Amino acid sequence: MLRKALSQAEREGLIVRNVAALSLPPRIRQSEGRTLTIDQAHTLLDAVAEHRLGLVVLLSLVFGLRRGEALGLMWDAFDPEAKTLRITHAVKRLKNRDANAETRTKIVISEVKTPNSRRTLALTSELVDALKAYRAKHNAARLKAGDAWREHGLVFPTSSGRPSDPDNFSHVFSRLTKSAGLGHWHPHELRHSGASIMLAQGTPLHVVSEVLGHASVAITKDVYGHLMEGDRRAATEAISGALLGQRKRVAPRVAPNDAEETG
Repeated sequence: MLRKALSQAEREGLIVRNVAALSLPPRIRQSEGRTLTIDQAHTLLDAVAEHRLGLVVLLSLVFGLRRGEALGLMWDAFDPEAKTLRITHAVKRLKNRDANAETRTKIVISEVKTPNSRRTLALTSELVDALKAYRAKHNAARLKAGDAWREHGLVFPTSSGRPSDPDNFSHVFSRLTKSAGLGHWHPHELRHSGASIMLAQGTPLHVVSEVLGHASVAITKDVYGHLMEGDRRAATEAISGALLGQRKRVAPRVAPNDAEETG
């Protein structure tokens, strides 16, 4: 924050040099946090299957979506023919800077900021069918709401079409996990769980990084690199076997007979 402020001052000619840009902050290893096991994930998905938020939980887990990204999914970003779903927007709670506002914060829909966050997810046939079935229920709810509906194009809005409150979603999700017998969990732990399960199933690190929308593979490696110990060991065993194991001859060696020229 200080570096950005001084950079702006430098551009405006208020200071000659941004000394904060010369600093080298310490590298802090990011923590992965808790992750659901595959059995726990099955338990959770079974428990929320009939809940109105069941699909958002499923998509968050499968693709490791951030909470705001999941709530900001748009219907026009869903292509059932191509079996894709684009991440274009996010729902956030921001500080209300309007001095005359009745509330200190407000919920907004904003475009995702970085090119890596703006990504396209590949859907399976099962996920396409789930989204189609959910859309039918969504349309029925919109008709039922009538004039009270406020259309924003969101896949997971409130009962009146408005953007869902991320904090309310966290509270509801916690109640769902407790009802499933898993205790308290936060939606962000779905993101960690999805990444961990992808890596456990052998998905390459760079692919996991793209699915998660990380700015670089280095970030993914910092957070989840310890889960790849098995891959590193397998790679070592493979090259060790090739270089140090028992060698196989390319072709059998046959001693020349007396009639053959030995050179």
